[in-house]
Order: sequence, then C-alpha cells, then structure tokens
Amino acid sequence: MKRIILSMAIVFGTCAFAQEKKTDTAKTKNIEGITITKQVFKKQSDRFVYDVAASPVAKGNTTFDLLKQTPLLSSTDDKTLKIAGKNNALIYINGRKSNMDAESLAQFLKNTPAENIQKIEVITVPGSEFQVESSDGIINIVLKKKMSDGLNGNMRMSNTTSKYNGSQASFSANYRKGKLGVSANLSGGENIEAQTYTLRNGTATTSNESTGDIDDPNKNIGGYLNIDYQLNDKSNLALSWNTWANKSYNSTVNLFNTIKTEGGTKYTWSKNKEDARSYNNSVNLNYELKTDSLGSKLNVNAAYLNYKRFQFTDNRTHMSDVNMGIGKMTTQVFQDLPQIINNFSGMVDYNQKFKNDLTVSIGGNYNKTKTDNDSKNITYSFNPVEAPDSRPNHFIYDENIYGMYVTVEKKISDKISGKIGVRYEITNSLGTSDNAPTGELKRIERNYKNILPYLSFNYAINDKNNISYSFSSRMRRPSFWEINPVRNILTDDNYTQNNPFVKASSTYNQELTYMYKNSYFLILNHSYIQDAITQVPLQGYPVSPDGTVGKNPVLRYIRTNFGNKQEMSAMVGIQKSFFKQYWTTNFNIGVQHNINNGSLDTDPTTGDRFRNKKGEDIVYTNKTNSTSLLIQTNNTIRLDKKKTWFFGVNYFFVDKQQIELGLLKSLMSLDLSIKKVWNEWTFAVNANDILNTNIVKIEDFQDNGNYNYIHQNRYNRNVMVSLTYNFGNQKVKKVRDIEGASDAIKSRTR
Repeated sequence: MKRIILSMAIVFGTCAFAQEKKTDTAKTKNIEGITITKQVFKKQSDRFVYDVAASPVAKGNTTFDLLKQTPLLSSTDDKTLKIAGKNNALIYINGRKSNMDAESLAQFLKNTPAENIQKIEVITVPGSEFQVESSDGIINIVLKKKMSDGLNGNMRMSNTTSKYNGSQASFSANYRKGKLGVSANLSGGENIEAQTYTLRNGTATTSNESTGDIDDPNKNIGGYLNIDYQLNDKSNLALSWNTWANKSYNSTVNLFNTIKTEGGTKYTWSKNKEDARSYNNSVNLNYELKTDSLGSKLNVNAAYLNYKRFQFTDNRTHMSDVNMGIGKMTTQVFQDLPQIINNFSGMVDYNQKFKNDLTVSIGGNYNKTKTDNDSKNITYSFNPVEAPDSRPNHFIYDENIYGMYVTVEKKISDKISGKIGVRYEITNSLGTSDNAPTGELKRIERNYKNILPYLSFNYAINDKNNISYSFSSRMRRPSFWEINPVRNILTDDNYTQNNPFVKASSTYNQELTYMYKNSYFLILNHSYIQDAITQVPLQGYPVSPDGTVGKNPVLRYIRTNFGNKQEMSAMVGIQKSFFKQYWTTNFNIGVQHNINNGSLDTDPTTGDRFRNKKGEDIVYTNKTNSTSLLIQTNNTIRLDKKKTWFFGVNYFFVDKQQIELGLLKSLMSLDLSIKKVWNEWTFAVNANDILNTNIVKIEDFQDNGNYNYIHQNRYNRNVMVSLTYNFGNQKVKKVRDIEGASDAIKSRTR
C-alpha cells in the first residue's frame, strides 16, 4: 500500500526547490539534539554555516522544526527535508552520516528537543570524501560539547490531530564516566496515514476515473544504542546499534471506478487490503586514531545491515452501479511480496593535516549487498470464471561496490581557499530469476566504472562580501525495491510497474553563491541529469510481444530511465534578527526552470507496447519546459522579555511546474505555532496548513489525445500539541557519532 502511495506521489521528489517518496527514495539520516547563543549565517569554503546556539528559534522546538527554519532548507510534506536545488538531504551528525533508516529518522527528528545543537551546516555540493548520490546535499548537525561526567536526557510526548489522531513519545539518555560514554534512545508512536485520491485518465471518447480513500495504520518502535570508549589519548573504539520496526496491518484502499467506453459506462469498486511489517537492524564498529596534534586521524568502520519487509495484499474488484452499490466480485489478486536485504560493508578514511593550511584526505569503501525477493502473485477471475493465473517470481539481486577517493583542501590566503578531489567507483551487479516470465529477466548483469570529479573555490572579497563556486559529478543507483519486477496494484486498470532493467543515472551539479554581511545571499544552481530514474505513465490497450491485444485499456506507472533533465534555479534570501531578537526571519524567493526531454513507448519489463482504439501506437513524451516561482519564509516572534513565550509564522509557495507525470499545480502552506517555556518544561501548539492548500494536483495532456489527472489530499492540515521535559546534568558530553560503513546502502532500502 505504501509503495503504491509513494510511487503515485512522485511530487514529493520534485516540489519546493526540487523536492522527492515516500517516498520511494527516502534517504538514511540521523540526528541528536539542539541549543542557541548568537545567530550567525555565513559561507565557508564548501558549506553554509548557521550558528543557532543562542537563537530564539531553537528553544522548545523539535530538531525537525529547527531544521525547517534553517536557511536553504524546506519541507512541503512535513516528513522529508530538502535543500534548495537538491533532490534529497542527507543528515550528518558532527561530520558523520547517521545510522537511522528514513522512517525512524522522521520519527526521531520530531521527537527530539532542539536544545543541544551548536550549529547547522548545509553542504549543497558535497566533496569527493562524501558517499552521496545524484544531486543530494548534506545537512550536518554540530552538537555542543559538554565536558563533565554525569547523566542527562529528555522525554517528549506529542499528539497530532488531522483526519485521524496520532501520538508519539520518546526517551533519550546520555551518560559519561571517565573514558566511557553511552547514548541511548527509545521512541515510538502510532498513527493512520490518510489520503484521498482522484485518478482520471483516458481519451476524448474513453476514460477511467477512480475516486476514494486510502488509510494506512502504522505502529512504530525503535531506537539506538551507542557505546564509545577512549582507549588512550589518541584512539577511540565505538559500537553503534540501530533498530526500527514498523507494523502496518489492515491498510485499505477503497476506490469507486467509472469506466466509460464507446459501448457504454460501467462501474466497479476496488477494495484492497494490505498487511505489512518491516524491520531494520544495523551494527557498526568504529576505530579512530589521531596521528598528530594538528588533527590528522585515521577512521576504520565495519558494519552489518539487515533489512526485512513482509507485505501481503488482497486486491478485490466488485461490480457496481451508478449508486455505488457493491455487487459481485469479478477478480481477486493475492500478492505476497517479501524483501530481505543483507549488507556487509567496510570503510577506511585518513585525513592528513599540514601546518600550511593544507589537508589531504584519502579513503575507500566496499559494500556487498544481497537482496532476496521471493514474490508470489495469483489472480482469480469470476466473471467469467477462469483458471487461476499464478505468476511467482523469485528475484535475487547481488551487488558489489568498490569506491576510493582523494581530496586536497588548501587555504591559500585569508581570502582565498579551495578544494579539489576525485572519486572512483566500480559497481558490479547481477539480478537473477529462477521463474521469470521472460528470458531476459532470468539474468540481468550491470557493471559500471565511474570517475567523479569535484571542485570548489571560495573568495572572501572583504569582511562583507564573499563569492564561491562548486562543481560535482555524481551517480544515482536505483533503490532495491525499484528493481524488483513486481506490480503494485491500485485498481484493475491502474498499477505501478517496477523495472529490473533500470540503470544508474549520472548527475552534474554546478553552483555559484554570493553572500553579503553573512545575512543576505544569492545562489545560482544548475543540474544536468542523464538517464534520469523516474516514474512515467503509459496508457492504452497493451500489446504483448506475441501480438496479443488486451481487452481493456490500462494505465501503468512505470519506473524507468526517462531521458535527460535539467534543473536551474536562482534564489535570493535573508537570515536576520531584528528589534533585539524579538523578530527572527528567514526569507527566500527564487525561480526554478525545468527542462524535460524524455519519451517511452514500451514497458521495459514485459515488452508490452500500447495502442489506441484505432490501432495506432502510443508514445508518452515529456519535452516541456517550465519556470516556477518559489517563496519560503519562517518567522519567530518573541512575545515577552523573559523569553518564555514565542509565536511562529511559517509560509511556503511553490508555483506550478513541469515534472515527469505532467504539470504539477501550485502548492502552498501557512503554519502557525505558539510555545511556552517554563524552567525545564516546554509546551507547544502547532497548526499546520491552516488554509488547506497543500494538496497535490497533476495534469497531463498528450499530443496523441491521452490525458492523465491526479488529485491527492494527504491531509497536511493538522494540529499538534507537544510537551518536552529535560532532566539531569545538561553538561554531559555527547557520545561520538560515527558514520557507519553501510550508510550508503540504507538509503536504498526504502
């Protein structure tokens, strides 16, 4: 159910400064706490730095709330964070990528108070030393250092009311005694993710419209345990364990279908039920050795990741009438779609610092992943009665990735600095199926060798003016679920089709930045994506490779490499406090220009082509450009001298823009909040999307006469009430956060 929802809502990856699924590509992230002193926003050689240690924005907020109010960061779905001009944002802690999977991270960010953060670094174009894909950016959270021994922690409870009610709770504790540090977290909650859909497609004479609701109940529990021991003055040993579990039973789809043909109109009901559960466990062992007094050090990581998802669906189609009555069942499809992922990883990094402000970094990594997808699919037809159609498919995907990099960073003078680097990656993968429907699916081999250069240059003209330029080349490998050749059924005639033939895409990023007085900025960004991985609709009467023509027209949302794409953006903004910090504002305004150039005429998995009623071949094309206005502002107003009452006003607007599925209509949201700080307690009320304008609408008209329309209400309008309590010795030093060797793999499990 979630896969269908996320695949259909491709808008999550394209809106608001080039936002992405549940996403089906959500990225692995982690985070810990937050606090605030003086507020400074400045540009360093390869990153923007937001010093939040004294800002009124942080007190009483969650980490997620604070990140949403950081310059260049945004969220249109209140689930994922995006960086201006980037497809996705990876969360780092103290320079190390988090160990949490995307689902646990979203819960963790919203349940973690924002009192422990010193500064937030936004790396829009990551260097060669970072293991990132596509045009991903990095959000690095730098925690405050607390030196004394003792115990501290926090507890947080919240309740959110939208179409349904949801609750969350978390408990975190940090302990330090001498050379030993222990950090632990336990969080969980339950909610029902609700959506209302209208799907409409067809031609001038034939059409298929589906309207109704999708309800997805979720229960989550998870956490982490980090143990850090100082072996001596130069070396540390750390062990990290992350775990998360999700149970989503009795997810339902209830869609009423109106099918109009030249022969008349018929009505059906699609009533689907899904039971799913997933588990994510990872262990990482880290060794760090400081080799000199300048900060040179060696880092070695070894990790194991185990991900399991079990999904069982019962999809039923019933006859109906204009009055929406439920009649005889005509078809029933059972699907059993398990996925098991095992990953072994290793990573070595060495940074050598020299006295003349020169740093040389070298490193390498190895990832070995095996994905087992033992899918079962059986269809029963009752009108007329036909023999069951069973289509099992046991698809196994093995992948080996070898990577190595070198970077050189040099501060030439007080005004000029730069970094140059290169990353070399080798990818060997093999997908096999012991009972594939076609011969090509039995063995799919993919091998890549990529040289990925990086360059950045920073020039501080004077104390008030700074200019910088960055270039980076990256590749994006498909997520593991994307290449599992199964269908995710929504109705008889609407479903998503995964594609094991998807190959990695390449992305080339350029960025030019100008800063004035560390408060005003201009950012110009350009990204070129070759063989873009996306989802596009193919509709019509399917024609199989043997020439058999389907009885009814269908609409397939197909995962594929869809040509090339360019994204260009220009943005100006301000981050500043006024009236002795009574008013703090973060305002961005800009334009984004998308150039799409792709076409598709064949389902890559089945080989099916599509025809209209006249027997003419149908090709889906998207060679349309669009220019969109983007506006975002976050404001915090202090209501009293004692800094105990705060009022928040946040707003974003994303103009209509062309994406792969068609023209995405404009999105907008106005959010208000009030919070009260009393000693160690913080009480807050947030009202999100109060105008109920953050609703997805996509429309596409093809030259061949086909049209496609999607209306998706995700019930973003909600009210959340939260209570946070901090306890213990607030000077406890945080445990080191370590980048796990398997982090790059985790981002592809969802």
